[in-house]
Amino acid sequence: MLHFALYIPLLSGCSTYSDRLRDVRRSYFAGDLAQAEVAIDAALQRGGKETEVLKLERSMVQLAAGKPRDAERTLLEVRDRFDYLEQKSLGESALSLIADSNSKSYAGEDYEKVLIRVMLAISNLMHDGGDALAYCHQITDKQQQIVQAAAKPDGENPKLAYKQVALGPYIHGLVREASHTSYDDAARALATVCSWQPDFAYGQQDLLRVQQGRHSAPGHGVLYVFALVGRGPYKQESAEVASSVSLLIADRILSATGKHTLPPTIAPVKVPIVVVPHNDVAQVRVWVDRQPGGTTATITDVGRMAAEQHEAVFPQIVAEAVVRRVVKKGVIYGAKEATGTSRHSAANLALDVAGIVWEATEAADTRCWGLLPEKIQVLRLELPAGVHQVGLQPLSRYGTGGREETQRVAILDGRNTFMLASFPEMRLVGQVVTGPKP
Repeated sequence: MLHFALYIPLLSGCSTYSDRLRDVRRSYFAGDLAQAEVAIDAALQRGGKETEVLKLERSMVQLAAGKPRDAERTLLEVRDRFDYLEQKSLGESALSLIADSNSKSYAGEDYEKVLIRVMLAISNLMHDGGDALAYCHQITDKQQQIVQAAAKPDGENPKLAYKQVALGPYIHGLVREASHTSYDDAARALATVCSWQPDFAYGQQDLLRVQQGRHSAPGHGVLYVFALVGRGPYKQESAEVASSVSLLIADRILSATGKHTLPPTIAPVKVPIVVVPHNDVAQVRVWVDRQPGGTTATITDVGRMAAEQHEAVFPQIVAEAVVRRVVKKGVIYGAKEATGTSRHSAANLALDVAGIVWEATEAADTRCWGLLPEKIQVLRLELPAGVHQVGLQPLSRYGTGGREETQRVAILDGRNTFMLASFPEMRLVGQVVTGPKP
């Protein structure tokens, strides 16, 4: 038993996913997609329980590189794997109690599970659009499943506070509107957008347009500009001070009154927190043939979504971390009881030291989809059919503009055309993607 207790600290490690993600984020935000891909590939070759989340990072690199089909395939792999991993493994759950949460396969945060389907819909629009409606339905269905699964027998459900993502019904509406026959269905979808995202700047005018049964004037088509704006949320490790202090007091009381001492709580209880970076870029100004077309508006605030969902479940995260610490103290106490270790013996000291080291090797689970944008924004423009020169210029929160990126776009009579651009900072990353190809 003593040998087992001394071996246990080897089950955990101190390096976190956020440490390993740093190089990927740095390369991606600098626009060096090739180096970001190299870093992701190197991490994937190491294997382990970060495979799925690394593939999420790869999908963003693929999308920025103008490979929406590849991005869609990658996202589908992760979606299906996450769905499978939602079935809890008793073995992994037990191991996480004697190591840390990093020992479990990563099944994604709730917001990530929804946003996988959002990015699937956007990726599909960029090359084909045939499955976009199905992905939109999955966005709504997944949100409902997540909330329903969190209901407790006493009726408590912290996930009822989750805000619904309006991008699903928005894409549903734009696809149905383009049929020129399903305006009622499109109107219901856009009414949902206005209900779920009342601060979306173009919501009411979009709803009014489809209620009037008008996609575009004869000889015109529609351009939708999707912009991935700002550096998105990520996790980092933090010390939960209140829980650490409470455990320290508790173990000192038990050590003073119990048969055996407990390892003192020296290492803080470590938990992940969600960080939303401060971003200079606020939106994207769109020019058409050197004339102002408008600015993108937020349809999904990814940073707020991640932060609010994390806040809703944070008490559960802390509780699991505390339970893990209690289990470890219990194992050490049990080892002393089983071996008949006396309070002042060398074996007692060795077990206490093993317990301290064991607790110190815990690392918070900071695995996350680190290349998400802070916001997903959109602008709809009705344009004459034909080829247009479209310029995209990032705007700071102070109204100053960055470098304009231009792209020739073919607008088809009565049809939708889509553009996608990523502006994590005040410059384009990768290329402007257009689709579907005529």
